[in-house]
Amino acid sequence: MFNKVILIGNLTRDVELRYLPSGQALAKCGIATNRRFKDASGAQKDETMFVDFTVWGRSAEVANQYLRKGSRVLLEGRLVLEQWTDQSGQKRSKHSITVENLKMLDRKGENEGYTQGAPAQSGYSQPQGGSSYSQPAPQSAPAQQPKQQPAQELPSIDIDEDEIPF
Repeated sequence: MFNKVILIGNLTRDVELRYLPSGQALAKCGIATNRRFKDASGAQKDETMFVDFTVWGRSAEVANQYLRKGSRVLLEGRLVLEQWTDQSGQKRSKHSITVENLKMLDRKGENEGYTQGAPAQSGYSQPQGGSSYSQPAPQSAPAQQPKQQPAQELPSIDIDEDEIPF
């Protein structure tokens, strides 16, 4: 059988990160996707779908660090059916996505304006009080200027309009 889901959309809320007793990271969030189509009468309609998803391991920690409500993401994973019994004893279920691959589609500096009881800050800022995962600074070497190539002149073509076949 084949169970694969690919969605592009915006997060409906901030990522909720938890750790299992085993130490493995688990992040839960939701995504909203849109579909625009024409109905039978020819009128444009918009359909919005809301789907919850789960991310595991290091990807969950990265999602929590960089993603905020409204962030645009691409999710690739599998569809799962979650089942539970609610407080009143009724059996409940819902479909969700277990993410196997997550791509952040926002550019650096986008989606900074979201604030809910917190000062505005970029979702892409460096972590505080820790080492960053940036590349080491290059060794000092004499800077080389790229050589400028001489400008090439394009040859002129003398074509009569009657000679053009179209």
